[in-house]
Amino acid sequence: MNAAKNGSSHTSITPHLWFDKEAKEAAEFYCSIFPDSGITSATTLHDTPSGDSDLVSFTVWGHPFMAISAGPLFKFNPSISFMVNFDPSREENARQMLDEAWSKLSDGGTALMPLDKYPFSERYGWIQDKYGVTWQLMLTNPDGEPRPEIIPSLLFVGENCGKAEEAREFYLTVFRNAKAGALVRYGPRQEPEREGTVMFSDFRLENTWFTAMDSALEHKFNFNEAISLLVNCETQEEIDYYWDKLSAVPEAEQCGWLKDQYGLSWQISPALLDEMMTKGTPEQRERVTQAFLNMKKFNLAELEKAFQGE
Repeated sequence: MNAAKNGSSHTSITPHLWFDKEAKEAAEFYCSIFPDSGITSATTLHDTPSGDSDLVSFTVWGHPFMAISAGPLFKFNPSISFMVNFDPSREENARQMLDEAWSKLSDGGTALMPLDKYPFSERYGWIQDKYGVTWQLMLTNPDGEPRPEIIPSLLFVGENCGKAEEAREFYLTVFRNAKAGALVRYGPRQEPEREGTVMFSDFRLENTWFTAMDSALEHKFNFNEAISLLVNCETQEEIDYYWDKLSAVPEAEQCGWLKDQYGLSWQISPALLDEMMTKGTPEQRERVTQAFLNMKKFNLAELEKAFQGE
């Protein structure tokens, strides 16, 4: 998980995907579709509550991801999708690349918005792939500040509808290295959307750009644990800080996981844990796994003791 580190902070945020059994297979599938992609590490955790779990770190078009196979507990839905920007000013054959990616993601997938021309893009489509993960492929207008190719996208629906701007402002205050981007509101006569709510916004937290929007359409889904945001922390002080700021649902606190007031799942994790799990011996990994299964908020000193066998 060697995400680009910028600013004085070394915190990084990585989207984390929870699969039943297909983490490795899905990671290989995504790496085969997009350029500058590859698996960075793969390890198996033994004797977890879900049995043996594959843990995979990979990069999709330069953007770090993690995935775990940990049983059929959560189903992916479009409340978090991944926007993929194909920029003709950066890629000569951007349109062809988009069409090829769409074709591969369509294999066993379902189009949520057909690939077509829309008022906001010459070519755009929203697709749910065969694993249930959703992608928004878009030919971008190269004007303005460049954005990365892949951006996690948050959809505020149901009880959350109308809270995209509030959530964005909240996250911008929580993360020390943050920046607001665009904000476009719905206008009059865009029913069922409420005038003034967020049609599109984006913002950067640490090393990661996000988009957020409200949708008043009736959706049968909301944020869940299938996609969480993993915050890599260097110190216990950072772990404590993000835990205190973000955790809003006490019963969701488990093994470094928490939920914020919008129901979004975060993992507040020491960067060292990733190193322990990828570089440790099987015995060390086993001891660390057993130690963290008993924790809510991670205790870095205790994890280090377990790793050393103390």
